[in-house]
Amino acid sequence: MSTRAGQACRQDEVVRVRGLRKTYPAVKGRRGAPGTPEVRATDGVELQVRRGEIFGLLGPNGAGKSTLVRQLTGLLRPDAGSVEILGHDIVRHPERAARILAYLGQESSALDELTVALAVETTGRLRGLDLRQARADRDAVLDELGLTALAGRALKKLSGGQRRLACFAAALVGERPLLVLDEPTTGMDPVARRAVWAAVDRRRAERGTTVLLVTHNVIEAETVLDRVAVIDQGRVIACDTPAGLKERVAGEVRVELVWRERAPLEVPEVAGLRERAVESGRRWTLRLAPEEARAAVATVTGGAAFAALDDFTLATPSLEDVYLALGGAARQGLVKA
Repeated sequence: MSTRAGQACRQDEVVRVRGLRKTYPAVKGRRGAPGTPEVRATDGVELQVRRGEIFGLLGPNGAGKSTLVRQLTGLLRPDAGSVEILGHDIVRHPERAARILAYLGQESSALDELTVALAVETTGRLRGLDLRQARADRDAVLDELGLTALAGRALKKLSGGQRRLACFAAALVGERPLLVLDEPTTGMDPVARRAVWAAVDRRRAERGTTVLLVTHNVIEAETVLDRVAVIDQGRVIACDTPAGLKERVAGEVRVELVWRERAPLEVPEVAGLRERAVESGRRWTLRLAPEEARAAVATVTGGAAFAALDDFTLATPSLEDVYLALGGAARQGLVKA
C-alpha cells in the first residue's frame, strides 16, 4: 500500500484498536467459599471501524463485549494495547472520549429521577450546548422519536421500553460523530425499534455518523449491520460483513421440524435424526448438508412420520447459524482470531 493510500485509509477510520488486553485477577473465596478464577476479558483485540458504518460486536453474555466497550469509551484502562478514536489516544487521554462519542450503556439509572425532557436537555448542556440550543435539540429529538407526549414524565415511571427510548434520545442530543449503543432496543416494541433505526440511518446519511452496536440479538444484527465482529472468550474470532460471514457456512441448510404432539421415534429414520437435532418442545432444529437436508425432508414427508408432522421449513444459513458454528469451533480451538 502506498503512503498516500495508507493515509487515506487511516483518515476513513473512526476507531482503531490494537492488541487490547484486560485481565481480571483471580479472587479467593472467604471462609471456605469458592473464589473466582482469573478471567481474560479482552485478549489481543484488533478492530477498525470506518466512518459512517454500523459496526457490530456480536457475542454471548460473558464474551467480553462490555469490557471492550468500557475500554473504547475511556471508562476502563486496558492492561495493554491502544485505542484511537478520530485520532485521539483514549488510553492516554480517556477524558477525550466524552467529547467525541455518545455512549448508551445497558444501565442509565443516573437519569431516572429526571423527566424525559429534562434528561435530554441536561445531557445536551453537559455536551456544551447553550440553553437555547439544548432545548431546541431536545424538542427535535423527542418529536423525532415520538416521545413528546411523555416529555413531562419521570424516567423511573416509564415502562422498560419507553425508558430505553428516552435514554436513546439523550444519547442523540448534542451531536457526536460516534454513537456507541449497547443493546439499544432492549424491551422496545416494533414501533420504537423502527424509530431508533430510522434515527440512526438519518444521522448516518446526513452527518456521516458512525455507530458501534453491541448486541447478542442476531436477528437485529443481520438486518442493520454493515460489518460485524464475533466476540468469544475475549477474542475476535471473525470479522466481516453479514453476507461474508454467512458464506463460511454456506454448505449448511437449517431444517426446522414441528411435530403435532410428539416425534414418532418408532420410525428408525426419525430416531436417527434426533441424534443431530436441537430440541425445543415439539420443535427440532437440524443443521445439515444439502443432500442430508433433502433426505431428512423425504423421511418426514414421504413415510409413516408424515402423520405426526405439523410443519417444516428449510432455510439457508443465517447470522445465527454462523454465530453458533464459529462459537462452537472457537471453544474447540479450531478458529484463530
